[in-house]
Parts: sequence; structure tokens; C-alpha cells
Amino acid sequence: MEVASGADQKEGTMNRGWGRVKAFPGKLKKLGKDDPRRIIHSLKVGLAITLVSLFYYFKPLYDGLGVSAMWAVLTVVVVFEFSVGATLSKGLNRGLATFLAGTLGFGAHHLAILSGQKGEPILLGLLVFLLASMMTFIRFFPRMKANYDYGLLVFILTFCLISVSGYRDDEVLEMAYKRVSTILLGGFTALLVCIFIFPVWAGHDLHNLVANNIEQLAFFLEGFGLEYFKTSDSEDDESNKTLLEGYKSVLHSKQTEESLAIFARWEPFHGRFRFGHPWKQYLKIGSLTRKCAYRIEALHGYLNTENQTPQEIRSKIQEASTKVSSESVKALNELAMAIKTMTTPSIAILHITRSKIAAKNLKFMMNTELRKESDLLEVIPVVTMASLLADIVSCSEKIAESVHELASLAKFKSVKPEVAAQRKPSLRNAECVHEVASVDKFRSVKPEVATTKPSLRKMQSYSSINMPQSHHVITVE
Repeated sequence: MEVASGADQKEGTMNRGWGRVKAFPGKLKKLGKDDPRRIIHSLKVGLAITLVSLFYYFKPLYDGLGVSAMWAVLTVVVVFEFSVGATLSKGLNRGLATFLAGTLGFGAHHLAILSGQKGEPILLGLLVFLLASMMTFIRFFPRMKANYDYGLLVFILTFCLISVSGYRDDEVLEMAYKRVSTILLGGFTALLVCIFIFPVWAGHDLHNLVANNIEQLAFFLEGFGLEYFKTSDSEDDESNKTLLEGYKSVLHSKQTEESLAIFARWEPFHGRFRFGHPWKQYLKIGSLTRKCAYRIEALHGYLNTENQTPQEIRSKIQEASTKVSSESVKALNELAMAIKTMTTPSIAILHITRSKIAAKNLKFMMNTELRKESDLLEVIPVVTMASLLADIVSCSEKIAESVHELASLAKFKSVKPEVAAQRKPSLRNAECVHEVASVDKFRSVKPEVATTKPSLRKMQSYSSINMPQSHHVITVE
């Protein structure tokens, strides 16, 4: 029996191994299909390494650099990253650190020679100890850790290699020259291939990531009303669930955004992104977007809870809640579209104002309709849901303020009202997203005023309407 069980276990292990081997090509295909730039990046790295390998293949080049030509190959392997910003960051860090450390190592060697044969190892050891300790301590500074950590490591390595190996090798200057020159050649080759052959810009990725994160919030709010009030058909349930899960990617985007922002600062002028582009403002928008996503995560919990408010109670505030959600969807969609197209979000402020008025209407409905309910435990979930919707409206307003600030700092183009009204939305229910063609019904907003940069603070009068306790609900056509 033991022999049979051992054979079965061995056969099972072989089957699992063969299954993984068969599944491997499918995983490779999916990896390349998710982002085709990965395939191009792999080919670019292979091309760059092949180019620097010519220093070994051709004897005239090898005679000039010798074994040190291998440092060019190592530099390409270490420096070449996915985006231009990351490659520039590593390449400049390595090149500058190698040059400074090589110069200091050569100087330390000659200074140690002046101290005599007995004092030379002592002085070299002291200099290595002081510089290595000092540079290691500097690495603990958060700013240095984020931007120059790799350069500090290369500085320590190069200084120790040149100063210590110079004690047994008299050709210190030649060794330092070959090492620095080959590293610079490798870094320069990596930069040329990375920048001029299908470049990947970290700034462009950060720009799109922030806009897509705002869209994910809009996707959730669009599907939330359909799911919570059960107004969608059964055939749309699967697509609604997909929309309702997209916000989770926003919750884990902080590290990616910070890395892209650091690399974007290293990148030169490209496309619509000029020198001194306000990359830090994207981090501010991303932070506000995540705060809104956390409230959406709490709101998502009321879709799956077993103790939901009965449908007859939820139906009393269905119209008001749907209005809040739809106006917030329109506002967030306008903000995301404005970032993508780098235009001033002049229409988003009107949807923010409408959503704030709708939130006041929702509070009024809760004070009038839900107060009649006798079972408090049944009312608490729907009241909490409404409060979260009001918080999301407040978060959307802060996001809109940050996007307006970005538009001012980055000098986004102004869009005429009729052009903004015709802008195609990216949400699934496109026919209900852009009802902004009726914006002229706000008689106090003139077309020439709408083309200027609006201020959310100036629109507070719309949202500060006093709600009479005994009158009808305010509506905005």
C-alpha cells in the first residue's frame, strides 16, 4: 500500500509539473497582451546589450579598453529600466557617482602615498571607513533615499574599488579612467536606446493613472444605484459587478504614483509635458482620490450585507440618492476627461453644485420620510448609506479643486461651453452622463464667464440654499 501511495504521489507531482509547463506559454501571451510595451522593452534591452558587447567582439575596441569593457555591459543591465525617467535616474546617478568616486579614489591613493609605506594602508583604511560610514548614514535621509540611493551605493563601491585596489596596482589612473569611461559608455548607450526607440514616459503613465483612478470612482457610483435599488436587469448584473470592483485598484495605487512622480521629474520635455510640470499636484489629486475610494469601499459593504433595509424603505429615497450618484458621476467623469485632454474642467463645477443640492434634498427626504419609520434598526443602514454619499460629494468637490489647481499650474487649455457639452464620456451609460447642454438654464452663468477658470468657492451660493422644513424639495432642471 505504501509503495502504491508513493507512486500515486509521484505521478501527481509529474502531472502538476507538466500542467505548469503547458500553461506557461499562455501566461507569457497574457503578460504581453496586457501591456505590449513589455515586449518592446525586452527587445530594447537586448539591443542595448548587443551594442555594448561590440567592445569585446572587435579587437580595436577591445585593445583600447581591455577587460574593463565588461563594465559597459554590466551598466546596461543595471541601468536600463522600463521608463525613460527611471533609466535617466539610474544612469545619471551611476555616471555622476562613478566620476566623483573615481576622482576621490585617485586623490586618496596619491594622498596615502605621501604618508609613506607604513602610513599608506592606515590612511587608506581611515579614508575608506570615513567615506563609507558617511555615505551610508546619508542614505537614511528620506529625500536622498528616494532620489539618490542608487548613486550613493555606486559611490561607495567605486571609491572602495579604486582606492583599495590601488594599493597593489600602480596604474591607478589608467584603471580609474577605463572604468569611468566604460560605465559612461554603457549608460549613454542605454539612454539613447531608451529615449529614441519607442520611449515609455513615466510622466505620461502617471497622468493617465490619476485620470483612470478618478474614472474608476465614477464607474462605481454609476453601478451602485442600479445594484443597491435593484433597478438593473439580470443580464446586466455581471457587468455591474465588474464596475463595482474597479475602485479597489485605486486603494493600492499610492506606491505606483509616488514612484512615477519621482521618475517623471528626471524626464526631459516631451509631448504636452514641459519642463517644471507640476508632478507633485498629481500626488495630491491621487491622495484625495484614495480618500474618496475608502468611502466608496465602506459604501460597497452595504451591497453585500445580509441585514439590508427593506426595499419599501429604500424606495422612498431612491430618486434623491440616484440624483446624488448621477451628478457625482458626471462631475468625476468631467474631471477625468479634463485631465486626459489637458483642458480646464469648466463644466464639472456645475455638476458638483447640482450634486451638493441633491445631497441636501436627500437629507431633507431622510428627515421627513424616514422619520416616520418605527423600526430604528431597519433605518440605520440606509441613513449611513446616505451619509456616505454626502461624504463622497464633499470628496468630489476637493478633487475638483485640486484638478482646477493642476489646470492652472500646468496651463491647461480653456474649453468653450458648447465644446465641453459635446465631449464624449467614457462611462457605460453615456446617454445620461452629459446633460450639460441644459446648462444655460443657470441664467446667472454667462458663456463668457464659463470660459474663465471657475472657482468652487464662488459657487457656494448654489449649495448653501436654506432648506425650508415645511416646503417642497429643491430641484435643478
